[in-house]
Amino acid sequence: MEEHNGAAPLPVNGRPLLEVVDLAVTFGGEVEALRGVTFSLRRGESLAVVGESGSGKSTLAHCMAGLIQPPEARGSVRVDGAELLGASEEALRAVRWSTVALALQGSPFNPVTTIGDQVAEPLRDRLHMGGRETRARAEELAREVLLEPELLDRYPHQISGGQRRRAALAMVLALDPALVVLDEPTAGLDPATRHELVQRIIRLSAEKGFALVVISHDLPDAASLASRTIVLYAGEVMEDGTTARVISEPAHPYSWALVNAYPVMTTTKDLRPIRGRPPDPRSVPPGCPFNPRCTQAEPVCSESHPELAISRDRLVLCHFGGLKTLLAAEEVSKTFGRGRDAVAALAGVSLTVNEGESVGIVGPSGSGKSTLARILAGHLAADSGRVVLEGSPLPDSWRGDDRLRRRRVQLILQDPADALSPRLRVEALVGEPLAIVGVDPTARHDAVATALESVGLPSTGTFLDAYTHQLSGGQLQRVALARALICEPKILVADEPTAMLDASEQARLLVVLRERQVEMGLGLIIVSHDLAAVRKVTDRMVVLEGGRVVEQGPSSLVSTSPQSATAKLLVEASPAFRPAGEPS
Repeated sequence: MEEHNGAAPLPVNGRPLLEVVDLAVTFGGEVEALRGVTFSLRRGESLAVVGESGSGKSTLAHCMAGLIQPPEARGSVRVDGAELLGASEEALRAVRWSTVALALQGSPFNPVTTIGDQVAEPLRDRLHMGGRETRARAEELAREVLLEPELLDRYPHQISGGQRRRAALAMVLALDPALVVLDEPTAGLDPATRHELVQRIIRLSAEKGFALVVISHDLPDAASLASRTIVLYAGEVMEDGTTARVISEPAHPYSWALVNAYPVMTTTKDLRPIRGRPPDPRSVPPGCPFNPRCTQAEPVCSESHPELAISRDRLVLCHFGGLKTLLAAEEVSKTFGRGRDAVAALAGVSLTVNEGESVGIVGPSGSGKSTLARILAGHLAADSGRVVLEGSPLPDSWRGDDRLRRRRVQLILQDPADALSPRLRVEALVGEPLAIVGVDPTARHDAVATALESVGLPSTGTFLDAYTHQLSGGQLQRVALARALICEPKILVADEPTAMLDASEQARLLVVLRERQVEMGLGLIIVSHDLAAVRKVTDRMVVLEGGRVVEQGPSSLVSTSPQSATAKLLVEASPAFRPAGEPS
Protein backbone atom coordinates (compact mmCIF):
# COMPACT_ATOMS: atom_id res chain seq x y z
CA MET A 1 0.00 0.00 0.00
CA GLU A 2 1.32 3.39 -0.95
CA GLU A 3 2.25 5.81 1.81
CA HIS A 4 -0.18 8.71 1.91
CA ASN A 5 1.69 11.98 1.97
CA GLY A 6 1.38 15.55 0.79
CA ALA A 7 -0.67 18.55 1.81
CA ALA A 8 -4.43 18.66 2.16
CA PRO A 9 -6.07 20.49 -0.73
CA LEU A 10 -8.08 22.76 1.56
CA PRO A 11 -6.77 25.50 3.90
CA VAL A 12 -7.93 25.26 7.49
CA ASN A 13 -8.18 28.91 8.49
CA GLY A 14 -11.45 30.87 8.32
CA ARG A 15 -15.05 29.68 8.08
CA PRO A 16 -16.00 28.27 4.70
CA LEU A 17 -18.82 29.84 2.73
CA LEU A 18 -20.15 26.37 1.82
CA GLU A 19 -19.86 23.35 4.11
CA VAL A 20 -21.17 19.96 2.99
CA VAL A 21 -20.76 17.24 5.60
CA ASP A 22 -21.63 13.56 5.16
CA LEU A 23 -24.38 14.40 2.68
CA ALA A 24 -26.49 11.42 1.61
CA VAL A 25 -29.57 11.48 -0.61
CA THR A 26 -31.88 8.50 -1.14
CA PHE A 27 -34.91 8.69 -3.40
CA GLY A 28 -37.85 6.36 -2.88
CA GLY A 29 -36.04 4.58 -0.09
CA GLU A 30 -33.77 2.69 -2.48
CA VAL A 31 -32.06 4.99 -5.02
CA GLU A 32 -28.82 6.19 -3.40
CA ALA A 33 -27.96 9.33 -5.34
CA LEU A 34 -25.35 10.63 -2.88
CA ARG A 35 -23.45 8.63 -0.27
CA GLY A 36 -21.57 10.59 2.37
CA VAL A 37 -20.22 13.55 0.38
CA THR A 38 -18.05 15.97 2.37
CA PHE A 39 -16.25 19.11 1.18
CA SER A 40 -16.10 22.85 1.80
CA LEU A 41 -15.60 25.99 -0.27
CA ARG A 42 -14.44 29.45 0.69
CA ARG A 43 -15.46 32.81 -0.65
CA GLY A 44 -14.01 33.50 -4.07
CA GLU A 45 -12.95 29.88 -4.63
CA SER A 46 -14.02 27.87 -7.67
CA LEU A 47 -14.89 24.18 -7.70
CA ALA A 48 -15.77 21.76 -10.51
CA VAL A 49 -17.76 18.62 -9.80
CA VAL A 50 -17.28 16.06 -12.58
CA GLY A 51 -18.28 12.49 -13.29
CA GLU A 52 -20.32 10.29 -15.59
CA SER A 53 -24.08 10.66 -15.96
CA GLY A 54 -25.77 9.28 -12.86
CA SER A 55 -22.85 10.01 -10.55
CA GLY A 56 -24.92 12.40 -8.40
CA LYS A 57 -23.70 15.74 -9.75
CA SER A 58 -27.09 17.39 -10.30
CA THR A 59 -28.45 16.02 -7.03
CA LEU A 60 -25.53 17.69 -5.27
CA ALA A 61 -26.28 20.97 -7.06
CA HIS A 62 -29.92 20.84 -5.91
CA CYS A 63 -28.83 20.21 -2.33
CA MET A 64 -26.60 23.30 -2.36
CA ALA A 65 -29.71 25.41 -2.96
CA GLY A 66 -31.82 23.52 -0.43
CA LEU A 67 -34.07 22.02 -3.11
CA ILE A 68 -33.82 18.50 -1.63
CA GLN A 69 -34.81 18.15 1.99
CA PRO A 70 -35.18 15.42 4.63
CA PRO A 71 -36.17 12.62 4.69
CA GLU A 72 -34.54 12.18 1.25
CA ALA A 73 -31.46 14.18 2.30
CA ARG A 74 -29.34 13.51 5.38
CA GLY A 75 -26.21 15.13 6.71
CA SER A 76 -25.49 18.85 6.58
CA VAL A 77 -25.36 21.60 3.97
CA ARG A 78 -24.45 25.01 5.39
CA VAL A 79 -24.21 28.18 3.31
CA ASP A 80 -22.69 31.19 5.07
CA GLY A 81 -23.36 29.46 8.38
CA ALA A 82 -27.05 28.74 7.67
CA GLU A 83 -28.13 25.09 7.66
CA LEU A 84 -30.23 24.30 4.58
CA LEU A 85 -31.29 20.74 5.41
CA GLY A 86 -34.44 20.94 7.50
CA ALA A 87 -34.64 24.72 7.25
CA SER A 88 -38.00 26.47 7.07
CA GLU A 89 -39.34 27.82 3.79
CA GLU A 90 -38.80 31.33 5.11
CA ALA A 91 -35.15 30.61 5.92
CA LEU A 92 -34.55 28.98 2.55
CA ARG A 93 -36.20 31.90 0.78
CA ALA A 94 -33.85 34.30 2.56
CA VAL A 95 -30.78 32.37 1.37
CA ARG A 96 -31.73 31.60 -2.23
CA TRP A 97 -30.77 34.09 -4.95
CA SER A 98 -29.17 36.51 -2.47
CA THR A 99 -26.59 34.12 -0.90
CA VAL A 100 -26.67 31.06 -3.16
CA ALA A 101 -28.08 31.06 -6.69
CA LEU A 102 -28.48 27.99 -8.89
CA ALA A 103 -28.77 27.81 -12.67
CA LEU A 104 -30.44 24.48 -13.39
CA GLN A 105 -29.31 22.11 -16.11
CA GLY A 106 -30.83 23.02 -19.48
CA SER A 107 -31.65 26.61 -18.38
CA PRO A 108 -35.40 25.98 -17.88
CA PHE A 109 -37.62 29.02 -18.39
CA ASN A 110 -41.36 29.63 -18.20
CA PRO A 111 -42.44 29.36 -21.85
CA VAL A 112 -45.27 31.93 -21.52
CA THR A 113 -43.22 34.70 -19.89
CA THR A 114 -40.65 36.90 -21.59
CA ILE A 115 -36.97 36.46 -20.80
CA GLY A 116 -36.83 39.99 -19.41
CA ASP A 117 -39.65 39.38 -16.91
CA GLN A 118 -37.95 36.20 -15.70
CA VAL A 119 -34.54 37.85 -15.29
CA ALA A 120 -36.21 40.69 -13.38
CA GLU A 121 -38.28 38.42 -11.12
CA PRO A 122 -35.72 38.27 -8.25
CA LEU A 123 -35.37 42.05 -8.42
CA ARG A 124 -39.11 42.62 -8.03
CA ASP A 125 -39.59 39.87 -5.49
CA ARG A 126 -36.64 40.59 -3.18
CA LEU A 127 -35.68 44.21 -3.76
CA HIS A 128 -39.21 45.44 -4.58
CA MET A 129 -37.97 47.40 -7.57
CA GLY A 130 -40.41 49.19 -9.81
CA GLY A 131 -40.95 48.56 -13.51
CA ARG A 132 -38.45 51.04 -14.95
CA GLU A 133 -35.81 50.20 -12.36
CA THR A 134 -36.11 46.45 -12.90
CA ARG A 135 -35.94 46.92 -16.67
CA ALA A 136 -32.81 49.03 -16.40
CA ARG A 137 -31.15 46.50 -14.09
CA ALA A 138 -32.19 43.58 -16.33
CA GLU A 139 -30.62 45.29 -19.33
CA GLU A 140 -27.46 45.92 -17.30
CA LEU A 141 -27.32 42.24 -16.34
CA ALA A 142 -27.89 41.23 -19.96
CA ARG A 143 -24.94 43.33 -21.11
CA GLU A 144 -22.76 41.80 -18.36
CA VAL A 145 -23.38 38.30 -19.75
CA LEU A 146 -23.06 39.42 -23.41
CA LEU A 147 -26.79 39.08 -24.13
CA GLU A 148 -28.32 41.73 -26.40
CA PRO A 149 -30.82 43.72 -24.25
CA GLU A 150 -33.47 43.65 -27.00
CA LEU A 151 -33.68 39.87 -26.57
CA LEU A 152 -35.25 40.41 -23.15
CA ASP A 153 -38.58 41.04 -24.88
CA ARG A 154 -38.57 37.60 -26.49
CA TYR A 155 -39.95 34.34 -25.19
CA PRO A 156 -37.60 31.41 -24.43
CA HIS A 157 -38.42 29.56 -27.66
CA GLN A 158 -37.48 32.65 -29.67
CA ILE A 159 -33.80 32.66 -28.65
CA SER A 160 -30.96 30.17 -29.11
CA GLY A 161 -29.62 27.70 -26.58
CA GLY A 162 -26.53 29.82 -25.96
CA GLN A 163 -28.69 32.92 -25.43
CA ARG A 164 -30.85 31.05 -22.93
CA ARG A 165 -27.72 30.03 -21.01
CA ARG A 166 -26.63 33.67 -20.86
CA ALA A 167 -30.10 34.71 -19.70
CA ALA A 168 -29.97 32.08 -16.95
CA LEU A 169 -26.59 33.44 -15.88
CA ALA A 170 -28.00 36.97 -15.78
CA MET A 171 -30.87 35.75 -13.61
CA VAL A 172 -28.45 33.99 -11.24
CA LEU A 173 -26.37 37.15 -10.83
CA ALA A 174 -29.34 39.46 -10.24
CA LEU A 175 -28.88 39.74 -6.46
CA ASP A 176 -25.07 39.46 -6.41
CA PRO A 177 -24.97 36.08 -4.60
CA ALA A 178 -21.90 34.95 -2.70
CA LEU A 179 -22.17 31.45 -4.17
CA VAL A 180 -23.08 30.66 -7.79
CA VAL A 181 -23.89 27.06 -8.75
CA LEU A 182 -24.02 26.28 -12.48
CA ASP A 183 -25.34 22.85 -13.47
CA GLU A 184 -24.01 21.86 -16.92
CA PRO A 185 -23.66 25.49 -18.06
CA THR A 186 -22.24 24.63 -21.50
CA ALA A 187 -23.94 21.32 -22.37
CA GLY A 188 -25.22 21.19 -25.93
CA LEU A 189 -23.58 24.42 -27.09
CA ASP A 190 -21.39 24.71 -30.18
CA PRO A 191 -17.65 25.11 -29.48
CA ALA A 192 -17.50 28.84 -30.27
CA THR A 193 -20.51 29.70 -28.10
CA ARG A 194 -19.27 27.44 -25.33
CA HIS A 195 -15.84 29.06 -25.32
CA GLU A 196 -17.33 32.56 -25.26
CA LEU A 197 -19.64 31.68 -22.35
CA VAL A 198 -16.82 30.05 -20.36
CA GLN A 199 -14.63 33.12 -20.78
CA ARG A 200 -17.46 35.36 -19.67
CA ILE A 201 -18.11 33.31 -16.54
CA ILE A 202 -14.41 33.45 -15.68
CA ARG A 203 -14.38 37.23 -16.07
CA LEU A 204 -17.55 37.76 -14.04
CA SER A 205 -16.24 35.53 -11.27
CA ALA A 206 -13.06 37.60 -11.08
CA GLU A 207 -14.94 40.92 -11.20
CA LYS A 208 -17.69 40.08 -8.71
CA GLY A 209 -15.73 37.78 -6.43
CA PHE A 210 -18.42 35.12 -5.99
CA ALA A 211 -17.56 31.51 -5.16
CA LEU A 212 -18.32 29.25 -8.11
CA VAL A 213 -19.41 25.62 -8.28
CA VAL A 214 -19.58 24.14 -11.78
CA ILE A 215 -21.38 20.83 -12.23
CA SER A 216 -20.27 19.32 -15.53
CA HIS A 217 -19.38 16.21 -17.49
CA ASP A 218 -17.35 18.46 -19.82
CA LEU A 219 -13.82 18.14 -18.44
CA PRO A 220 -12.15 20.90 -20.52
CA ASP A 221 -14.78 23.46 -19.52
CA ALA A 222 -14.57 22.37 -15.89
CA ALA A 223 -10.79 22.72 -16.03
CA SER A 224 -11.11 26.24 -17.45
CA LEU A 225 -13.68 27.39 -14.89
CA ALA A 226 -12.43 25.94 -11.61
CA SER A 227 -9.15 25.80 -9.74
CA ARG A 228 -10.25 22.75 -7.77
CA THR A 229 -12.03 19.59 -8.92
CA ILE A 230 -14.05 16.88 -7.21
CA VAL A 231 -14.59 13.61 -9.07
CA LEU A 232 -17.90 11.91 -8.20
CA TYR A 233 -18.73 8.25 -8.82
CA ALA A 234 -21.86 6.45 -7.61
CA GLY A 235 -22.60 9.36 -5.31
CA GLU A 236 -19.17 9.37 -3.62
CA VAL A 237 -16.08 11.55 -3.89
CA MET A 238 -13.30 9.57 -5.57
CA GLU A 239 -10.76 12.39 -5.80
CA ASP A 240 -10.56 15.99 -4.59
CA GLY A 241 -7.65 18.24 -5.51
CA THR A 242 -6.36 21.07 -7.62
CA THR A 243 -7.76 20.93 -11.14
CA ALA A 244 -4.32 21.07 -12.74
CA ARG A 245 -3.24 17.91 -10.91
CA VAL A 246 -6.53 16.02 -11.19
CA ILE A 247 -6.77 16.58 -14.95
CA SER A 248 -3.10 16.24 -15.92
CA GLU A 249 -2.07 13.60 -13.34
CA PRO A 250 -5.23 11.84 -12.13
CA ALA A 251 -4.59 9.67 -9.09
CA HIS A 252 -7.75 7.57 -8.71
CA PRO A 253 -8.29 4.80 -11.30
CA TYR A 254 -11.72 6.26 -12.09
CA SER A 255 -10.33 9.76 -12.59
CA TRP A 256 -7.67 8.30 -14.89
CA ALA A 257 -10.29 6.45 -16.92
CA LEU A 258 -12.58 9.50 -17.07
CA VAL A 259 -9.82 11.81 -18.33
CA ASN A 260 -8.66 9.28 -20.92
CA ALA A 261 -12.18 8.80 -22.27
CA TYR A 262 -12.55 12.48 -23.17
CA PRO A 263 -11.79 13.73 -26.70
CA VAL A 264 -9.54 16.81 -26.63
CA MET A 265 -7.14 18.45 -29.06
CA THR A 266 -4.20 18.04 -26.66
CA THR A 267 -4.06 14.26 -27.07
CA THR A 268 -3.19 12.21 -30.16
CA LYS A 269 -4.21 8.71 -29.10
CA ASP A 270 -7.56 7.18 -29.93
CA LEU A 271 -10.41 7.31 -27.42
CA ARG A 272 -10.38 4.83 -24.57
CA PRO A 273 -13.80 4.04 -23.04
CA ILE A 274 -14.19 3.09 -19.40
CA ARG A 275 -14.80 -0.63 -19.23
CA GLY A 276 -18.05 -1.88 -17.73
CA ARG A 277 -21.02 0.26 -16.75
CA PRO A 278 -21.79 2.59 -13.83
CA PRO A 279 -23.58 0.78 -10.99
CA ASP A 280 -27.33 0.83 -10.46
CA PRO A 281 -27.90 3.36 -7.63
CA ARG A 282 -30.38 0.84 -6.17
CA SER A 283 -27.58 -1.68 -5.74
CA VAL A 284 -24.17 -0.05 -5.35
CA PRO A 285 -21.39 -2.66 -4.98
CA PRO A 286 -19.92 -3.18 -1.49
CA GLY A 287 -16.49 -1.82 -0.67
CA CYS A 288 -15.17 0.69 -3.18
CA PRO A 289 -18.06 1.37 -5.58
CA PHE A 290 -15.67 1.45 -8.56
CA ASN A 291 -14.16 -1.98 -7.85
CA PRO A 292 -16.13 -3.98 -10.51
CA ARG A 293 -14.74 -1.70 -13.23
CA CYS A 294 -11.31 -1.07 -11.72
CA THR A 295 -8.31 -2.71 -13.38
CA GLN A 296 -6.27 -2.81 -10.16
CA ALA A 297 -8.96 -4.14 -7.81
CA GLU A 298 -7.99 -6.73 -5.22
CA PRO A 299 -10.20 -8.66 -2.76
CA VAL A 300 -9.93 -5.87 -0.18
CA CYS A 301 -11.60 -3.49 -2.63
CA SER A 302 -14.90 -5.39 -2.45
CA GLU A 303 -14.55 -6.42 1.19
CA SER A 304 -14.12 -3.01 2.85
CA HIS A 305 -14.83 0.60 2.02
CA PRO A 306 -11.71 2.78 1.60
CA GLU A 307 -11.31 6.11 3.35
CA LEU A 308 -11.03 9.43 1.54
CA ALA A 309 -7.44 10.16 2.56
CA ILE A 310 -4.57 12.42 1.56
CA SER A 311 -2.41 10.94 -1.20
CA ARG A 312 -0.26 12.66 -3.84
CA ASP A 313 -1.23 16.17 -2.67
CA ARG A 314 -4.98 15.55 -2.86
CA LEU A 315 -7.76 13.44 -1.35
CA VAL A 316 -8.21 9.99 -2.89
CA LEU A 317 -10.73 7.24 -2.07
CA CYS A 318 -8.59 4.17 -2.70
CA HIS A 319 -7.08 1.40 -0.58
CA PHE A 320 -3.80 1.87 -2.48
CA GLY A 321 -3.71 5.65 -2.47
CA GLY A 322 -4.54 5.75 -6.19
CA LEU A 323 -3.06 4.23 -9.31
CA LYS A 324 -0.46 1.54 -8.74
CA THR A 325 2.89 1.41 -10.51
CA LEU A 326 2.78 -1.83 -12.49
CA LEU A 327 6.32 -1.96 -13.83
CA ALA A 328 9.42 0.10 -13.22
CA ALA A 329 12.90 -0.07 -14.72
CA GLU A 330 15.48 1.41 -12.36
CA GLU A 331 18.84 2.43 -13.84
CA VAL A 332 18.96 -0.59 -16.15
CA SER A 333 22.24 -1.12 -18.06
CA LYS A 334 23.30 -3.85 -20.48
CA THR A 335 26.54 -4.41 -22.38
CA PHE A 336 27.18 -7.07 -25.02
CA GLY A 337 30.71 -8.39 -25.60
CA ARG A 338 33.89 -7.67 -23.67
CA GLY A 339 36.89 -5.44 -23.81
CA ARG A 340 37.36 -3.51 -27.04
CA ASP A 341 34.41 -5.33 -28.63
CA ALA A 342 32.00 -4.37 -25.87
CA VAL A 343 28.84 -2.57 -27.00
CA ALA A 344 26.75 -0.68 -24.43
CA ALA A 345 23.17 -1.43 -25.44
CA LEU A 346 21.59 0.33 -22.45
CA ALA A 347 23.08 2.80 -19.99
CA GLY A 348 21.08 3.70 -16.89
CA VAL A 349 17.58 3.54 -18.38
CA SER A 350 14.66 4.25 -16.03
CA LEU A 351 10.95 4.28 -16.79
CA THR A 352 7.61 3.44 -15.18
CA VAL A 353 4.29 2.04 -16.38
CA ASN A 354 1.27 2.83 -14.22
CA GLU A 355 -1.98 0.94 -13.91
CA GLY A 356 -3.89 1.05 -17.19
CA GLU A 357 -1.21 3.14 -18.91
CA SER A 358 0.22 2.60 -22.37
CA VAL A 359 3.83 3.64 -22.93
CA GLY A 360 5.69 3.85 -26.23
CA ILE A 361 9.44 3.21 -26.38
CA VAL A 362 10.69 4.80 -29.58
CA GLY A 363 14.05 5.38 -31.19
CA PRO A 364 16.10 4.61 -34.27
CA SER A 365 17.54 1.18 -35.04
CA GLY A 366 20.32 0.30 -32.61
CA SER A 367 19.05 2.60 -29.85
CA GLY A 368 18.46 -0.30 -27.44
CA LYS A 369 14.68 -0.64 -27.78
CA SER A 370 14.51 -4.41 -28.29
CA THR A 371 17.11 -5.04 -25.60
CA LEU A 372 15.04 -3.01 -23.16
CA ALA A 373 11.88 -4.88 -24.19
CA ARG A 374 13.49 -8.24 -23.43
CA ILE A 375 14.79 -7.04 -20.07
CA LEU A 376 11.39 -5.63 -19.09
CA ALA A 377 9.76 -8.96 -19.96
CA GLY A 378 12.36 -10.97 -18.05
CA HIS A 379 13.77 -12.68 -21.17
CA LEU A 380 17.17 -11.05 -20.72
CA ALA A 381 19.05 -10.18 -17.54
CA ALA A 382 20.38 -6.67 -16.99
CA ASP A 383 24.01 -6.16 -16.02
CA SER A 384 22.95 -3.60 -13.42
CA GLY A 385 19.78 -1.96 -12.20
CA ARG A 386 16.55 -3.84 -11.75
CA VAL A 387 13.00 -4.31 -13.01
CA VAL A 388 10.25 -4.05 -10.39
CA LEU A 389 6.94 -5.77 -11.14
CA GLU A 390 3.96 -4.75 -9.00
CA GLY A 391 6.17 -3.64 -6.13
CA SER A 392 8.66 -6.55 -6.10
CA PRO A 393 11.77 -7.30 -8.20
CA LEU A 394 11.02 -9.35 -11.31
CA PRO A 395 12.20 -12.90 -10.46
CA ASP A 396 14.92 -14.52 -12.57
CA SER A 397 13.86 -18.14 -12.03
CA TRP A 398 11.01 -20.19 -13.51
CA ARG A 399 10.30 -22.29 -10.42
CA GLY A 400 7.11 -22.35 -8.34
CA ASP A 401 5.57 -18.97 -7.61
CA ASP A 402 8.31 -17.25 -9.64
CA ARG A 403 6.89 -18.80 -12.81
CA LEU A 404 3.42 -17.44 -12.00
CA ARG A 405 4.79 -13.96 -11.33
CA ARG A 406 6.82 -13.93 -14.54
CA ARG A 407 3.72 -14.87 -16.51
CA ARG A 408 2.31 -11.46 -15.47
CA VAL A 409 4.58 -9.93 -18.14
CA GLN A 410 4.25 -11.23 -21.70
CA LEU A 411 6.45 -10.32 -24.66
CA ILE A 412 5.32 -10.24 -28.30
CA LEU A 413 8.30 -10.42 -30.62
CA GLN A 414 8.74 -8.38 -33.80
CA ASP A 415 8.61 -11.38 -36.13
CA PRO A 416 5.99 -13.92 -34.98
CA ALA A 417 7.57 -16.56 -37.22
CA ASP A 418 10.55 -16.53 -34.86
CA ALA A 419 8.33 -16.97 -31.80
CA LEU A 420 5.85 -19.57 -33.05
CA SER A 421 6.89 -23.17 -33.69
CA PRO A 422 6.25 -24.27 -37.29
CA ARG A 423 5.62 -27.80 -36.02
CA LEU A 424 2.53 -26.90 -33.96
CA ARG A 425 -0.97 -26.15 -35.14
CA VAL A 426 -2.79 -22.93 -34.08
CA GLU A 427 -4.72 -24.54 -31.22
CA ALA A 428 -1.56 -26.07 -29.78
CA LEU A 429 0.43 -22.84 -30.25
CA VAL A 430 -2.08 -20.69 -28.40
CA GLY A 431 -2.81 -23.24 -25.69
CA GLU A 432 0.81 -24.27 -25.03
CA PRO A 433 1.30 -21.91 -22.02
CA LEU A 434 -1.69 -23.55 -20.33
CA ALA A 435 -0.50 -27.05 -21.21
CA ILE A 436 2.84 -26.31 -19.52
CA VAL A 437 1.10 -25.55 -16.21
CA GLY A 438 -1.19 -28.59 -16.45
CA VAL A 439 -4.56 -27.13 -17.46
CA ASP A 440 -6.84 -29.97 -18.59
CA PRO A 441 -7.58 -30.28 -22.35
CA THR A 442 -11.26 -29.27 -22.15
CA ALA A 443 -10.58 -26.08 -20.22
CA ARG A 444 -7.58 -25.40 -22.46
CA HIS A 445 -9.71 -25.75 -25.61
CA ASP A 446 -12.28 -23.28 -24.25
CA ALA A 447 -9.56 -20.81 -23.24
CA VAL A 448 -7.97 -21.00 -26.70
CA ALA A 449 -11.32 -20.28 -28.37
CA THR A 450 -11.87 -17.27 -26.11
CA ALA A 451 -8.36 -15.93 -26.73
CA LEU A 452 -8.66 -16.28 -30.51
CA GLU A 453 -12.07 -14.59 -30.58
CA SER A 454 -10.72 -11.72 -28.47
CA VAL A 455 -8.17 -10.88 -31.17
CA GLY A 456 -10.58 -11.28 -34.07
CA LEU A 457 -9.56 -14.76 -35.28
CA PRO A 458 -11.72 -17.86 -35.94
CA SER A 459 -12.10 -20.14 -32.93
CA THR A 460 -13.52 -23.18 -34.70
CA GLY A 461 -13.05 -25.20 -37.85
CA THR A 462 -9.93 -25.63 -39.93
CA PHE A 463 -8.23 -22.52 -38.58
CA LEU A 464 -7.42 -24.36 -35.34
CA ASP A 465 -5.58 -27.01 -37.36
CA ALA A 466 -3.56 -24.58 -39.48
CA TYR A 467 0.25 -24.38 -39.33
CA THR A 468 2.12 -21.10 -39.23
CA HIS A 469 3.14 -21.24 -42.92
CA GLN A 470 -0.54 -21.35 -43.84
CA LEU A 471 -1.33 -18.01 -42.18
CA SER A 472 -0.86 -14.42 -43.28
CA GLY A 473 1.45 -12.03 -41.45
CA GLY A 474 -1.48 -10.32 -39.75
CA GLN A 475 -2.96 -13.63 -38.63
CA LEU A 476 0.41 -14.77 -37.29
CA GLN A 477 0.81 -11.60 -35.25
CA ARG A 478 -2.68 -12.00 -33.79
CA VAL A 479 -2.01 -15.66 -32.98
CA ALA A 480 1.08 -14.49 -31.09
CA LEU A 481 -1.08 -11.94 -29.27
CA ALA A 482 -3.69 -14.57 -28.38
CA ARG A 483 -0.90 -16.81 -27.03
CA ALA A 484 0.30 -13.97 -24.81
CA LEU A 485 -3.20 -13.03 -23.61
CA ILE A 486 -4.16 -16.59 -22.67
CA CYS A 487 -1.72 -16.28 -19.77
CA GLU A 488 -3.87 -13.40 -18.39
CA PRO A 489 -0.90 -11.03 -18.06
CA LYS A 490 -0.90 -7.66 -16.35
CA ILE A 491 1.77 -6.16 -18.62
CA LEU A 492 2.08 -6.68 -22.37
CA VAL A 493 5.36 -5.74 -24.08
CA ALA A 494 5.01 -5.59 -27.87
CA ASP A 495 8.28 -5.25 -29.80
CA GLU A 496 7.63 -3.71 -33.24
CA PRO A 497 4.23 -5.44 -33.43
CA THR A 498 3.25 -3.78 -36.71
CA ALA A 499 6.58 -3.75 -38.54
CA MET A 500 5.74 -6.77 -40.73
CA LEU A 501 2.16 -5.74 -41.54
CA ASP A 502 0.45 -3.77 -44.27
CA ALA A 503 -1.47 -0.63 -43.29
CA SER A 504 -4.84 -2.36 -42.98
CA GLU A 505 -3.50 -5.19 -40.80
CA GLN A 506 -1.49 -2.67 -38.78
CA ALA A 507 -4.64 -0.68 -38.03
CA ARG A 508 -6.53 -3.85 -37.14
CA LEU A 509 -3.83 -5.02 -34.74
CA LEU A 510 -3.57 -1.63 -33.00
CA VAL A 511 -7.34 -1.54 -32.52
CA VAL A 512 -7.24 -5.06 -31.06
CA LEU A 513 -4.39 -4.10 -28.73
CA ARG A 514 -6.29 -1.05 -27.51
CA GLU A 515 -9.49 -3.03 -26.94
CA ARG A 516 -7.69 -5.81 -25.06
CA GLN A 517 -5.89 -3.26 -22.92
CA VAL A 518 -9.18 -1.68 -21.81
CA GLU A 519 -11.11 -4.90 -21.27
CA MET A 520 -8.31 -6.78 -19.49
CA GLY A 521 -6.88 -3.81 -17.62
CA LEU A 522 -3.43 -4.24 -19.14
CA GLY A 523 -0.39 -2.08 -18.87
CA LEU A 524 0.90 -1.79 -22.43
CA ILE A 525 4.43 -1.14 -23.70
CA ILE A 526 4.86 -0.71 -27.45
CA VAL A 527 8.40 -0.69 -28.77
CA SER A 528 8.75 0.85 -32.22
CA HIS A 529 10.50 3.31 -34.48
CA ASP A 530 7.10 4.24 -35.99
CA LEU A 531 6.09 7.40 -34.13
CA ALA A 532 2.91 7.84 -36.19
CA ALA A 533 1.56 4.46 -35.10
CA VAL A 534 2.75 4.61 -31.50
CA ARG A 535 1.13 7.96 -30.76
CA LYS A 536 -2.32 6.52 -31.62
CA VAL A 537 -2.29 4.02 -28.76
CA THR A 538 0.04 5.38 -26.08
CA ASP A 539 -0.30 7.90 -23.28
CA ARG A 540 3.41 8.53 -22.90
CA MET A 541 6.58 8.09 -24.95
CA VAL A 542 10.14 7.33 -23.94
CA VAL A 543 12.74 8.21 -26.59
CA LEU A 544 15.96 6.19 -26.68
CA GLU A 545 19.22 7.02 -28.44
CA GLY A 546 22.48 5.18 -27.91
CA GLY A 547 21.00 3.20 -25.02
CA ARG A 548 19.97 6.31 -23.07
CA VAL A 549 16.68 8.08 -22.46
CA VAL A 550 16.95 11.42 -24.29
CA GLU A 551 13.31 12.49 -23.88
CA GLN A 552 10.07 11.36 -22.34
CA GLY A 553 6.64 12.89 -21.91
CA PRO A 554 3.01 12.77 -23.07
CA SER A 555 2.73 11.26 -26.54
CA SER A 556 0.90 14.35 -27.77
CA LEU A 557 3.85 16.59 -26.87
CA VAL A 558 6.67 14.28 -27.98
CA SER A 559 5.00 13.71 -31.36
CA THR A 560 4.11 17.35 -32.02
CA SER A 561 6.68 19.42 -30.09
CA PRO A 562 9.75 17.20 -29.69
CA GLN A 563 12.62 18.60 -27.64
CA SER A 564 15.47 16.16 -28.35
CA ALA A 565 17.27 15.90 -31.67
CA THR A 566 16.36 12.21 -31.88
CA ALA A 567 12.65 12.83 -31.39
CA LYS A 568 12.73 15.66 -33.92
CA LEU A 569 14.28 13.35 -36.52
CA LEU A 570 11.68 10.67 -35.83
CA VAL A 571 8.86 13.20 -36.20
CA GLU A 572 10.30 14.61 -39.41
CA ALA A 573 10.70 11.11 -40.86
CA SER A 574 7.20 9.97 -39.89
CA PRO A 575 4.78 9.36 -42.76
CA ALA A 576 2.39 12.14 -43.74
CA PHE A 577 0.18 12.79 -46.76
CA ARG A 578 1.67 15.76 -48.62
CA PRO A 579 0.63 16.72 -52.16
CA ALA A 580 3.43 16.71 -54.69
CA GLY A 581 5.34 19.96 -54.72
CA GLU A 582 4.58 20.89 -51.12
CA PRO A 583 7.56 21.22 -48.74
CA SER A 584 8.03 18.30 -46.37
